[in-house]
Amino acid sequence: MPDRCARSQRFTLIFSLALFLFTAACNQQPPDTRAADEASIRDLDAQWAKTAGTRDVDATIAFYSDDAAVLPPNSPAANNKKAIHDLWAALLSPELISITWQPTKVEVAKSGDLGYLTGTYAMTAKDAKGNPATENGKIVEVWKKQADGKWKCVADIFNSDTPAPTAPASK
Repeated sequence: MPDRCARSQRFTLIFSLALFLFTAACNQQPPDTRAADEASIRDLDAQWAKTAGTRDVDATIAFYSDDAAVLPPNSPAANNKKAIHDLWAALLSPELISITWQPTKVEVAKSGDLGYLTGTYAMTAKDAKGNPATENGKIVEVWKKQADGKWKCVADIFNSDTPAPTAPASK
């Protein structure tokens, strides 16, 4: 009988230890990589702005995921690679003198798979008379970590700070 009691105690001890280890493993949180992810998004965004400045449309749109959406002002959304390519080809046309943007805020979800950036942009282009005209505005970019661990922009919206023209008052 004592041998049976010792086996029972050993079994209880081993079972308790296994249960403790299983519970501890389940309760572990993944490491918080938000600061590194925010830095990655800032760096990618700076590379993206620099790339757009070269007027290389294909390299510029490479920062988007395959399922990205771009929501430009006063135009329909661009919801596929061809539409995004066409949008950027128009933006980077010969009339464009310069385009720059910079983040003012970057945040990443604690899960480490989604982040967003807000910021400002300045775009200078030739007006109808060929004179430079600058438009200032704001941006929102949503970034998602892809299956390969790389960040890509999945949603991009920008709009001007210039008030929309108003209709003349009716008489």
